[in-house]
Amino acid sequence: MGLLSKKDAALIKDPLADNNPITIQVLGICSALAITAELEASIVMSISVLFVLGVGNVVISLMRNIIPSKIRIIVQLIVVATLVIIVDLVLKAFAYELSKTLSVFVGLIITNCIIMGRFEAFALGNGPWRSFLDGIGNALGYAVILIIVGFFRELLGSGTLLGIPVLGDPIEKTGLYAFGYENNGFMLLSPMALIVVGIIIWVQRTRNKALVED
Repeated sequence: MGLLSKKDAALIKDPLADNNPITIQVLGICSALAITAELEASIVMSISVLFVLGVGNVVISLMRNIIPSKIRIIVQLIVVATLVIIVDLVLKAFAYELSKTLSVFVGLIITNCIIMGRFEAFALGNGPWRSFLDGIGNALGYAVILIIVGFFRELLGSGTLLGIPVLGDPIEKTGLYAFGYENNGFMLLSPMALIVVGIIIWVQRTRNKALVED
């Protein structure tokens, strides 16, 4: 047996594919639409959610036996808000320009349905270790979709990845641009993010027919 039991490993693997929080559970869609025009912003948002959900799940799990049920939602909001403030301050200190790009969307992590859903559905009923794995698994599932969407939107919309030109120079007409290729500006619009997510869902359900039956 490896480091993780089969059940513990499933907490990380399942959200990456057949129980993905965005494409299967349809949670956290807003940030997938709003900040994925740039791959860098997608990666930073993914890391932020990874920190907030991983640490938050552990904190809620440790407190689960002392939180009065009547105020559990308020306690959960306080925990996630504290972690989001930490993320926001770190971004402003070390990546100020990117923090301005993400703007209000970092703060909206507080209301991300994935985070509150895992607090309520898992961390309140399980120990710290399994809650940590659940948080990491769901955050990684969220990150995979954000990074895929950000990759294609920036590549096809701007011809760059992480701000670095990869298709050539559109002004000097080098690379693919020499053959008449043009950036698709529509990819930078939020509706295109929804279309890319829709394509990912279609691929998932084509690969796994059980998801269609569900």
